[in-house]
Amino acid sequence: MQITRAMQFVAASKLRRAQDSTLSARPYSDLLDDIIADVAAVLGGEEHPLLSRREEGKRLIVLVTSDRGLAGALNANAVRFVSKEIVEHAGELELVSVGRKGRDAMRRARVPIIAHFSGFSDRPRFEDTLPLARLISDEYVAGTYNQVDIIFNRFVSTLVQRPDMIQLLPIKPTEDTHGIPGAQFIFEPAPNLVLDELLPRYLGTRLFQTALESTASFYSSQMVAMKNATENADELIDELTLSYNKARQANITRELIEIASGAKSR
Repeated sequence: MQITRAMQFVAASKLRRAQDSTLSARPYSDLLDDIIADVAAVLGGEEHPLLSRREEGKRLIVLVTSDRGLAGALNANAVRFVSKEIVEHAGELELVSVGRKGRDAMRRARVPIIAHFSGFSDRPRFEDTLPLARLISDEYVAGTYNQVDIIFNRFVSTLVQRPDMIQLLPIKPTEDTHGIPGAQFIFEPAPNLVLDELLPRYLGTRLFQTALESTASFYSSQMVAMKNATENADELIDELTLSYNKARQANITRELIEIASGAKSR
């Protein structure tokens, strides 16, 4: 009980920092998603290969879990979500795992894993996501995949974390370009140069946001799980103490009866 209580307090202290980082990064990530969706509505694969849509190729799923356990059903929910997605949408696919829990589960399920990345630590940094973003962009440009999805645990509140999936590539164009007349954009110096800077940043930002969401979800789930474990241990101690006192009282009573019976027989 002392160990679980200590883990609860540690998770609670780290949760506050992770939650603040997640919530503060969301507006930037959401706005960048809107900008990219607007751009994809007026440009196509001829302007940049990351905007191209193709029928050939395999599907790539990026599964983000934690490296450690003791977080309730958090990782199991993500694994169950990706397993359901694989079964319901049959086809040739490969997987990139982020975090040991997801990797181990997918290995047991014999899902082909092309790369594995260790968890992004307690404080994810944007630089940590760049190797994964580079891997995704290079393979998509090479035509290996026709769709890239990422599955992670979205932080909703301290008590709620939900598995979610986002399509990274191809980028879904928006139907409403936010009131821009005729969807007319002016690119300076040129569309391909702007996209060369914007699209890699989009991938890195989206991956960074999912890392923040997963970290906040992990500490939130761990805090609740350790709180429940502490309460269960406390109840168990009470039950065992009561059982011990009853057994001790019964033993004392039996000894008194034996003493009284011996004295009476004399």
